[in-house]
Amino acid sequence: MSQDRRNDYDVTNTVQVSSPAAVRNAVHEIYTNTFPGAAFDKLWLAFYDFERLFSGRYPGYLGCDTTYHDMQHTLDMTLALARLVAGYERSVEPAERLGAERALLAIIVALFHDAGYIRHQDRDAEYANGAEFTMYHVSRSADFLRRYLPKLSMTRDVGVASMIVHFTGYELDLDKIELDDPRDVICGHLIGTADLIAQMADRCYLEKCRDRLYNEFVVGGVAIENARPGEYMVRYKSGEHLLEKTPLFYQQVLRERLNRKFNHAYRYIEVLYGGRNPYIEAIGNNIRHLVRVIESGDWTLLRRRPPYFVGIGNAVANIDKLVSRQLASFTGRAIDPEDPLLMPV
Repeated sequence: MSQDRRNDYDVTNTVQVSSPAAVRNAVHEIYTNTFPGAAFDKLWLAFYDFERLFSGRYPGYLGCDTTYHDMQHTLDMTLALARLVAGYERSVEPAERLGAERALLAIIVALFHDAGYIRHQDRDAEYANGAEFTMYHVSRSADFLRRYLPKLSMTRDVGVASMIVHFTGYELDLDKIELDDPRDVICGHLIGTADLIAQMADRCYLEKCRDRLYNEFVVGGVAIENARPGEYMVRYKSGEHLLEKTPLFYQQVLRERLNRKFNHAYRYIEVLYGGRNPYIEAIGNNIRHLVRVIESGDWTLLRRRPPYFVGIGNAVANIDKLVSRQLASFTGRAIDPEDPLLMPV
């Protein structure tokens, strides 16, 4: 199956995760099978508004111009989240189940977990690309959810949504997030897990890290940052340097986030696939291939050219220009830090 998998399809090669309609239909099937009789109208509207937001048709917003955190990533992640929810509901006692309404909220949070990358026409006029919000995009996503959920008559869910979205980022200490209901914490674990496993299982994950995530890290001040006058700190010298650090990132994430902070929530996928976990298998394949590339030094082995799914026509050319301009602006003495690996997602 993996050999025939298409670049914009999920790990099972059955759902086109670049298509909002395809993912909406897949999520609808999962949701209605898990919660028979539950209404899907709010989720239908949320998918509609997600597509408008990322394609630049949502009032007041410019559309997606981040080439790594694009429409496909969010749809892939949302599908993974729906599967995790279904697996969880089938694995626990009735009193511990999320229920239809809480699951609905989790899926909507997944759809808008990267809304913070989308520039507002008026408030963000001074910014040239959504990647400039990298270090605090999750807080912006929480702000978007606070404004958006009341439009779905979900005002009472604003507080929980604005907290559980932080399980997709690094802006808050996850151990210090306080929620009244343990099931809301479970939602956070499932959302954070889905965000990680979906992107790292992407068939073109390695190429996207090298060619797209690195660019976002440059624009967002993660790859290189001004340390003090005349000095700048280099975390990632290039897209290839970013990939050289990725195996260590994988080891740390699997141990610290997926296993400890998210309590092995990825295992709920296995309930749906007879004990197999296609996401973890695909991630393992990606990392093993990356290690072979690093050891051989032959970067031409990463030759996939996945399409872009952004909402602004010149987004790719614009971010390339921003990266070139920003890299050229660094003068003085470079510092190569021994900081812990940092890869916001």
